[in-house]
Amino acid sequence: MAAPVIETCHIACCANRTPNVVSWGRGGTIAFGTCTSVALYDPQERRVVAVLNGHTGRVNTVQWIHREDCAPESHLVSGGSDNRLIVWEVQNGKFIQSVECKGHTGAVCAVDAIYLEDSKVLVASSASDSTVRLWLCDGAKEAECLHTLSFGNSFMMDVSLALLPGSRVPILACGGDTSQVDLYVLSNGELQKSMSLQGHEDWVRGVTWTSLGGELLLASCSQDCLIRVWRLCAKSGTDAHTEDDHTIIKMKEDVFEVREKDVPSSVFAVTLETVLAGHENWVYGVHWQPPVYKGGELQQPLSLLSASMDKTMIIWAPEEGSGVWVEQVRVGEVGGNTLGFYGCQMSPDGSMIAAHAFHGALHLWCKDQDEKGQWRPGVVISGHFNAVQDLSWDPEGEFILSVGSDQTTRLFTPWRKQDDKQATWHEISRPQIHGYDMQCLAMVGRFQFVSGADEKVLRVFQAPRNFVENFANISGTSKEKLLTSSDAANLPEGASTPALGLSNKAVFQGDLAHKSNEGEFNSVSDQYQSESYFNPLIMTEPPPEDHLLQNTLWPEVQKLYGHGFEMFCLASDSGRALVASACKASKAEHAGVLLWSTATWRQLQTLPCHTLTVTQMAFSPDAQLLLAVSRDRTWSLWRRNPPTAESPEPRFSLHAHTEKDTAVHSRIIWSCDWSPDSKYFVTSSRDKKVIVWGPCGSEESDAPLSPEIKPCSSILDVGDSATAVAFCPTLCSNNSFLLAVGLESGRILLYRWSPDLGSAGGNDWKHCGGTDISQSHALTVKRLRWRPRAGRAGRENQEDGASEGEREEEEESSWVQLASASADHSVKIFNINKRAL
Repeated sequence: MAAPVIETCHIACCANRTPNVVSWGRGGTIAFGTCTSVALYDPQERRVVAVLNGHTGRVNTVQWIHREDCAPESHLVSGGSDNRLIVWEVQNGKFIQSVECKGHTGAVCAVDAIYLEDSKVLVASSASDSTVRLWLCDGAKEAECLHTLSFGNSFMMDVSLALLPGSRVPILACGGDTSQVDLYVLSNGELQKSMSLQGHEDWVRGVTWTSLGGELLLASCSQDCLIRVWRLCAKSGTDAHTEDDHTIIKMKEDVFEVREKDVPSSVFAVTLETVLAGHENWVYGVHWQPPVYKGGELQQPLSLLSASMDKTMIIWAPEEGSGVWVEQVRVGEVGGNTLGFYGCQMSPDGSMIAAHAFHGALHLWCKDQDEKGQWRPGVVISGHFNAVQDLSWDPEGEFILSVGSDQTTRLFTPWRKQDDKQATWHEISRPQIHGYDMQCLAMVGRFQFVSGADEKVLRVFQAPRNFVENFANISGTSKEKLLTSSDAANLPEGASTPALGLSNKAVFQGDLAHKSNEGEFNSVSDQYQSESYFNPLIMTEPPPEDHLLQNTLWPEVQKLYGHGFEMFCLASDSGRALVASACKASKAEHAGVLLWSTATWRQLQTLPCHTLTVTQMAFSPDAQLLLAVSRDRTWSLWRRNPPTAESPEPRFSLHAHTEKDTAVHSRIIWSCDWSPDSKYFVTSSRDKKVIVWGPCGSEESDAPLSPEIKPCSSILDVGDSATAVAFCPTLCSNNSFLLAVGLESGRILLYRWSPDLGSAGGNDWKHCGGTDISQSHALTVKRLRWRPRAGRAGRENQEDGASEGEREEEEESSWVQLASASADHSVKIFNINKRAL
């Protein structure tokens, strides 16, 4: 079997910031909505195994359709802000879009589904159009809407479906801003209201059924900080008046009758089982863990998991003897500057629990296998919760930095657990948590970068000692190798952000907070120890979300002033001596490129040429040329002048540029990049064209730079707005270049370009692959970056035998890695096999 051209190595993403968006299947897979897609995450492998693209709006709710035999699910249902529901079905081991439900006129916010006879699926959905709809999916492409409930000005926030005990009659529970739980029964093809369960004093945020023998239990949670558990059971005619007046006190029963054609009527009773008080803020989610039996023996007792805005999750269960419900386990964050949990889920075997938070992060806790059964934070996926605008590899190709509109800068690197054969990528640091949306970044050293946001200031960050040590532990790199420089001794331990501040302040060894024996704080910073102050960590595995937020910041070492508007793009040269920056501009006076020295952080020069925003810049690999492309549909090329006695610092002069009337591109030029030999550069545009320009000469060759630079390739039409482009740093066979092109649709295309063929008839371009629908981004590709050297990150540190290691090295040299950032909130890393091209 031929090796794949492109395989997905890693997907960094997080859950959307809505309740009901995470569901844990009996097969062990966690499904969650991320932007307009549904991600399937395997917590054992610690990676996203599939992404389901089909919605055109944000996915707000996801639910596995559980089978009665507790086998792994074969159906999944999702609802989104595109007013649609999609039922996904497994075929040949992959999930495909099976049924679509259209009819809501507002965003779908909650969904549940059960199986009926003949494998039909019954789906209930609630939407912001103040309706709850019931759908029947029987294999057709579109589902039949059986019934619509209209709630006028009210809004149902959650729905849950079950089958009444001893029958195949569906019962629907709805909870919303009426502060009550409404029960409906599907009788004679119509939903009929059976009763309303009173008691909550604020909006009901979650409802969920579970089957317990011949009874049903319903849990409802509310903004009144309470959870109510209701018991529903069938009631026979002999149930009434069997006890005398001196027996136990009974809770009040609410009784309803179900009448169906040709079937004797049934009577059911609902009683309040318990009220659970323990949370100190709104309770957003509840999740049942039904009892698990193995060989007739009880392996996992009944329990209920709840999640609240007080940043805690609680496991509740009835005591064996008394049956009184009590709090068994409480986990969560203490302090920090985040809001609480939107929802919770428990693994099928009860050994792991997960919550998703306001900032999209998943929080995972795992139960120790020993007798104590302590719960500890586990390693879990993380990612941006808004559009990812830019990313960059470090010079050694061992980690990736990304920035996004979620106002964060994140660092991802491979990590391999001792018993794992393969490394998985994880976020191990969040160097910058900002107050403005992030737009761009540039690496200026192994552990130093510059970032730009929707502000007029550039900020420079330096890795602290604590990060370098933890990076060495997690990546398997030699700590001595990373800390050999003379500057290492002067590195701060970490960083913290003061209240209401935007700048990360360095924390040195002497600043670390501690208390005296009398319990008094020894420094002002000690007062903030519990909430926002840095605590040094010794990490051997990727940190959980609360540590990422508080203890992995990098100190800010410099601010760069000079731009008049919000930052838009950055570039650094291969020698890490220069940084070029550009901001948003509607006039020529603001569209100049500023050059900065990384040695002094002084502004060296302003390069004026363009009349609108410079959208991207790139230094040639030999650092002699700077290319800028712009919204004004033109590009400019700047040449580095030789140093003189009067001007020892680098100076650039305009070497070539296109005019509006002679420009080949007819729309905004979005992206540009250089070939690895510095001879050619490529531009990509909204006009769907990709063009290679040159030759430009290079430092190694004595060929002079031609002032007139023309297209040296045929014009490649990629069929969609080309928003990102990148040259691979290693050549393919026959000395051809490999290019990746990112499209507005989210696809990434691979092309080989042969300069020897010139522009004759378009034969110089060869399409050699691209991402399929399951690999592609759901929205615009914002940035593409190749790993600076061949091979796959995280594999170089594997120790093998000599001969086997040589074979492994030869095999690795045929692979290259491509990182992509997208408006769909994700960062993806692809492994590309050059031999298969």
